Amino acid sequence: MIIYNGLKCEFLHSVENDTIAREIEEDILEKMGKHTGESEFNSWNNSMQYMYKVMNDAEIPDDAGVAIEYNVPQTAKRVDFIVSGYDKDNRPGMVIIELKQWSKLAKVEHSDSLVETYTGHAIRKVVHPSYQAWSYAQLISDYNAAVQDEHVNLVSCAYLHNYIRTDNDPLDDLQYEDYTSVSPAFTQGQVNKLRNLIKKSVCKGDNKKVLYLVEHGAIRPSKSLQNSIASMIAGNREFVMIDEQRVVYEEVLKLAEQCQKDQKKRTIICQGGPGTGKSVIAVQLLAELTQRGQFVQYVSKNMAPRQVYLQKLKGAVKKSGVENMFKGSASYVHVGNNQIHTLICDEAHRLEERSQYTKKTGNENQIKEIIHAAACSVFFIDESQRVTMSDIGSVNEIRKWAKHEGTELIEMELVSQFRCNGSNGYLAWVDNLLEIRETANYDLNGIDYDFRLCDSPAELYQLILEKNCKANKARILAGYCWNWPKETRKDSTYHDIQIGDFGISWNLDDGQAFALSDTSVNEAGCIHTTQGLEFDYVGVIIGDDLRYENGHVLTDFTQRASTDQSIKGLKSLYKKSPEVALKRADEIIKNTYRTLMTRGMKGCYVYCTDSGMRNYLKKMLTVTEKRDINL
Repeated sequence: MIIYNGLKCEFLHSVENDTIAREIEEDILEKMGKHTGESEFNSWNNSMQYMYKVMNDAEIPDDAGVAIEYNVPQTAKRVDFIVSGYDKDNRPGMVIIELKQWSKLAKVEHSDSLVETYTGHAIRKVVHPSYQAWSYAQLISDYNAAVQDEHVNLVSCAYLHNYIRTDNDPLDDLQYEDYTSVSPAFTQGQVNKLRNLIKKSVCKGDNKKVLYLVEHGAIRPSKSLQNSIASMIAGNREFVMIDEQRVVYEEVLKLAEQCQKDQKKRTIICQGGPGTGKSVIAVQLLAELTQRGQFVQYVSKNMAPRQVYLQKLKGAVKKSGVENMFKGSASYVHVGNNQIHTLICDEAHRLEERSQYTKKTGNENQIKEIIHAAACSVFFIDESQRVTMSDIGSVNEIRKWAKHEGTELIEMELVSQFRCNGSNGYLAWVDNLLEIRETANYDLNGIDYDFRLCDSPAELYQLILEKNCKANKARILAGYCWNWPKETRKDSTYHDIQIGDFGISWNLDDGQAFALSDTSVNEAGCIHTTQGLEFDYVGVIIGDDLRYENGHVLTDFTQRASTDQSIKGLKSLYKKSPEVALKRADEIIKNTYRTLMTRGMKGCYVYCTDSGMRNYLKKMLTVTEKRDINL
């Protein structure tokens, strides 16, 4: 959807008469039903003055098309400014310009696409402007049939009109070269350079014909995108399906395709515990349905699984439209009904009612938004992995919104466990150990899984270092009982977790994926960086929020770190309803440790800060040893 469109001459006239911001505001209200905030209105007033200077050139045709705030179909993304026309060989083209009012930025180490800048009243990590412009062009190219069929040439760039470039500027750092080389960033004083870029692609006016083509283009994944993700999946052992995983995969494929044939809306719930292959199926479905011509996206609330699976798929490939296929769960607030063919939601138990980033935008419920946006919505869920106060993902909640949206509901289940050496018995033992539920598995007898209790965190650390040497697939994880100060999040010498003489940092906030970085074995991961992922071996530090007293495993939310957002709101709930708060805290803390202790495929090593919990674990393991001797 194009919010504002006109000719170059009309755009110049509107700016000269100080009406351009008002016209954009009225168009947004008419086309999207949205009111514009003061800051956004002022940004248009400001940025359009600079674009007036750029466009006020006799060599840019008066009848070239101008689009402002192009809402990329099936997304909440809006392209700031587009100029359309024909090049010297009469080929249709568009110049996509991402406008920024930033005056400073800093690079994020080890990232080819992230920078830090002041935005939204705080210093935040955001994508590099060149990457953002490139990704929008790639998204349009990958999914707009008119752009593909008519061979519309898309050129992208960024214009930071308030930014004063310096020598060795972080904006131009070599780590961003893959994107700045194809999508240049222009800054203050570079009007002529931006004009020259536009004039190369727009030599002749199109009277908005190219804009019309793009506006009315059907949604269809390009052949290059289909081939790209197919080649990434092929032969990638990370995503091989076995047994019942294949059964669920084939059934979901059939249902997703049926939605397109009979135009009937469907919602699929697939329940499965840790290691049953939910994520493997999700990524395989993403690839295969895209191959079959559907517009598909993989959705998760947490960034960690998206970051890891994307990196595993891409390998050494730097620039790829596949990145646009992985989305956060707050991406569907303004997406219309059935605008996306299939949405595959992994880790659906982590979905929220309102995310921290969209609380002011009027969103109701992430489950409802996903079901509403897709003809076929697929939810992979494990209710025992809800680990924060804001997690609302449950089978009943999905059922409720499926009924509200009038969709056919299909439910499936994955039972066979392929993590923890394929041992359902280990999972049952953990549940029994943590007193989540009583099971018959009160020992580890006959279970082929390397579980050990360590006498010190140093011993645990040494074991993980040794196991990590083979394949970089061993990590230390910890309960959130130690603070993570903002000012030291990039400092590996600062040890957030201090237990006697032993110290270790939380996972560094350096842009690298904790699960894949070569150095993160020297850091401790928390629930938020590891949920949905797996390793060969994990070393879990259980903090003082889980203790053993008077013959029972007890939880204590007051021992959680003040920086832990997962229990935000629990203290106020405790004042109103202590019993409800304690029950919720018990679920969150035990589910957290259950999740951490089931990340290892081959083994789990544990250290407990509470002596009572250590002795309890020793006793549980002694039962196993005695049974082994008797056998």
